[in-house]
Amino acid sequence: MEIRATDTALLDWTGDTLAVSFLEDAVELTGDLAQLDDKLGGLLRELIEETEFKGSAGSSAVSRVGAGSSIRKIILLGLGKADTLNLDSLRRAAAAIARLAKQQKSKTLAISLPVVNAEPGLTAQVITEGLVLALHLDNRFKSDPEDKGPKLEQVELLALGNQEAAITKAQQICDGVILARELVAAPASIVTPITLAQTAENIASEYGLTLEILEKEDCEKLGMGSYLGVAQASDLPPKFIHLTYTPQDTPRRKLAIVGKGLTFDSGGLNIKVSGMETMKIDMGGAAATLGTAKAIAQLKPDVEVHFISAATENMISGRAMHPGDILTASNGKTIEVNNTDAEGRLTLADALVFAEKLEVDGILDLATLTGACVVALGNDIGGMWSTDETLATQLQAASEAAGEKIWQMPLEERYFEGLKSPIADMKNTGPRAAGSITAALFLKQFIKETPWVHLDIAGPVWLDKENGCNNSGATGYPVRTLVNWILSD
Repeated sequence: MEIRATDTALLDWTGDTLAVSFLEDAVELTGDLAQLDDKLGGLLRELIEETEFKGSAGSSAVSRVGAGSSIRKIILLGLGKADTLNLDSLRRAAAAIARLAKQQKSKTLAISLPVVNAEPGLTAQVITEGLVLALHLDNRFKSDPEDKGPKLEQVELLALGNQEAAITKAQQICDGVILARELVAAPASIVTPITLAQTAENIASEYGLTLEILEKEDCEKLGMGSYLGVAQASDLPPKFIHLTYTPQDTPRRKLAIVGKGLTFDSGGLNIKVSGMETMKIDMGGAAATLGTAKAIAQLKPDVEVHFISAATENMISGRAMHPGDILTASNGKTIEVNNTDAEGRLTLADALVFAEKLEVDGILDLATLTGACVVALGNDIGGMWSTDETLATQLQAASEAAGEKIWQMPLEERYFEGLKSPIADMKNTGPRAAGSITAALFLKQFIKETPWVHLDIAGPVWLDKENGCNNSGATGYPVRTLVNWILSD
């Protein structure tokens, strides 16, 4: 699909489908829209009246245009209230238009949306993101693919001028989102620690990044007893992935992103009693990490970024760690394992110690870590904990620009009492109350001084139904946020 921004006016475009937009309670045919209505013999006014179209967010109406017209179909899309219109409104609008155009079997499409914040480049970028991500369909595992009809071949963004750079940037970001989606969506028989490492190798080879894969023996030498305790039951070897993007010039800052990479989580000897079939998504943090790496490798910012994942399975065998075992992490801290199903934080512990030794300016970890975060924030919002308010503010701004919601949660230090062990430095789980907070406090024990933020993404990595530019299934959350954070000043 070719996407381009043009100076073409609304009245001059010819092709299959033309999409125009209206604000809520401002459905008026003035200016170019009035002229278009005249050109179409009053069709716009008739469609608005017949469908009682009010311009509310996400509302739409579609009609075929009469014979002899230079366009075949018209789409009306509502943008909602003027005071709520933002860049994500345009992203969602573009996604809705893309789905409607697909339903209408359009091959060519023109979109007329307003410029937000006097930023035609950003407007073109978010519209492109909405289009590409809404139309992404994962048919890899279907013998009879659903998407058999005509494909949308060309999209023109009207009256935006030449925005080639912004559109290319959006497509590169979407490359990363789609990689993350496809990693999360694939079954655990396909995405294993080995294939995650191979994915990192492919990115490194294609874009010239540096890759270090630590094997089990390497991790043993570094004292990664917490990570290896989780890995010891699996027949598949653990793979500690360290992928590095280095700019050509001196980097203005250095960052590390650490993604939880549990390619399958049985719960271990504390076996999951339900929902195990969904545990292929437990590497959503690693998927987003590698998706971000793919996007950043193409965007080439002046920031050094380390992409890290301690990849493994959490399985059951005669070698499995037992409830009650004591593990020693690579910073010397000892952990009493009181629940083998709280394994992600054990792998992240050693990964965070590794990341801090790189002497970066900031560390971000992300993980499908706790069901407690889903209970607190639902399926659309990720939880954020941070030791540094500047870093937290950066992430909040990056998420708002991306249209990916996060909410800052408290690092309530006194809750660490629930993690104290009589025989080790800490337990790996605390009481049921505030489970997402105690998980964050556990991770905090493996960061000494570096500004750090933790994202619990257990809810938003997977959706049961379409939402915005995300189709049902794997979402690629929060690749867009991470890219924005890396690119931010």
